[in-house]
Formats: sequence, structure tokens, C-alpha cells
Amino acid sequence: MRTYLSLVLLGVVLVLGFGLAAQAGDWPREVKAYLGTTPKLDGVISPGEYDDAVRFTGVKDWAPEFTLTTDDQDLSLVGYVKHDRKWLYFAFDLTDDVLYGIDIPRWIPEGFPKVHELTREGFPWFGDEMELLIGADNQWSKADNENANGTGPAWQMVCNLTKSRLGGVGVGGLLEGEPRSLESAWNTYHKWILTGAQKAVAKVKPGGHGYIIEWAVRFKPCLEMAPGKFYNAKLPDTPMGLNIALGDIDEPERGEGNFANFHHEDWFAGEKDKRCWKKQWGTLWMMHGTKPAGP
Repeated sequence: MRTYLSLVLLGVVLVLGFGLAAQAGDWPREVKAYLGTTPKLDGVISPGEYDDAVRFTGVKDWAPEFTLTTDDQDLSLVGYVKHDRKWLYFAFDLTDDVLYGIDIPRWIPEGFPKVHELTREGFPWFGDEMELLIGADNQWSKADNENANGTGPAWQMVCNLTKSRLGGVGVGGLLEGEPRSLESAWNTYHKWILTGAQKAVAKVKPGGHGYIIEWAVRFKPCLEMAPGKFYNAKLPDTPMGLNIALGDIDEPERGEGNFANFHHEDWFAGEKDKRCWKKQWGTLWMMHGTKPAGP
């Protein structure tokens, strides 16, 4: 009887384990965030600051929305992710051969005169930029066109190198992301930026040819796993939906034929034209412990 019960319990554990794995993201790409030290958000990746973070790279093996990226000197990144007991942190060391609004004029794409308005009619992602999409509830349907709705369980925010909500046009930082068409999402993102629930610094690297972004996401209110329940570092290893985008605006002719003359827009997970669908996201594992020793 004892052996039988043990087998039954083992079966339950295996079923639950496989169920968790099945819910860890439809797109087969993941990254782990371990418990680590608190970095300083200053746009500088200091020696040792992210040694306890998981390192990942891109973007030649990411999903291109526009022109395929084939040269690391044209566009590439080294990313880092970790968390402490209150915040999730990303850092991105970005190589970019041409910085929009810095190396070249802040040109406006034909037909889109309001791209730099800091309103719902503007394009927060027009420029050199990063986007984070996190689904803390790790829930999605099989339906097409199911995107983040701009709440604690699922959101999409933007960090632009040359414009921001707090600094205006010319100063990099956070902007309200998608869906801009949904006023409630816009208002939530706006509040998160003004109250410091999310923080980001974007800074050109010495000598140019790239920039650094450091981004902090507070567990409460931005990682809402269920109504009123937010992630905390005492939980076991926890999967969440994740996507990341790197956008690149260069001279208009380098993006000829693309929407708004974008040169590159590369995504951590998903297919062209589908990368915002929740079912196409990858997985962020919020790990209970510290990163194991080793490379």
C-alpha cells in the first residue's frame, strides 16, 4: 500500500511538473532571473555589477520584424537580468552604428508627423529603443491577436534613447507603451512612470556606437500574478511570459520599404507580425535562489 501511494504521489508530481513546463511559454526561448544584489541605475554597467545576473545576447538569432540584422556592429546586444527582494532588473549593453537624433538628425517619417508627440498619438517606439513585455500571470489563450492589456498581469513598456515621459524629447527614458489605443493602459503606464514603479536610464556609451539601458520593475504593482497577488522573492521558481524588442532607426534610406522607414526591429521571441501576441512570447523564470557558480 505504501509503495502504491508513493507511485501515485510521484505521478501527481510529474503531472504537475509537466503542466508547469507546458505553461512556461509557447515560444521555445527562456531566460532566468536569479536573486542578486541591487544595481545602481546610472546608465553604466560597472565591473562586477551584474556578475550575479544571467547574461544573454542578441540579435542575429532573434525574430526580425523589418530588415534582417546580419552584422553585430550594425546592431547587437548583451543583456543581463536578475532581481532582488523588491525589483526585477534588466541591463542592456547595445551596439548600434548610427544613433538616431544624435549621429543623424531627428527626421520624421512621411505620413507620421506626430511621432514625437508625448501623447497617445505619438510613437513611443520610434527611435533607438527597447521594449519589455511581461505577463506576470503567465496566462494566454490560443487565439490570435491577444496582446498585453496594460495591467499588472500583462504589459508592454518602452525605453527610448532620445525621449521620455520624465525628460521630454531629447532625454532618454521610459515612455508609455502598448496598447496606446486603450486609455486605461496609457493611464496605468503613466502612473507607473510618475510614481517610480518602473525606472529606466538610457545613456550613450563613451565614444558612441551604442548605448546602455538599465531598467527596474517593481514587483508591486508591475508583476501581478493573480488579482491582488504580486510576485515576491520567497516564492518557488515562477514562470512568466516575456518578450523583448530592440528597435533601430537609422537614415531613412536604410529602412526603405519598411513601416515608417524602420531599419531594424528584432524580437526575443515570436514570428513576424505576431510578436506581440501573448501566445508567441517566451518565458522569464523568476528564480528563488542565487545564480549557481560557474560561467
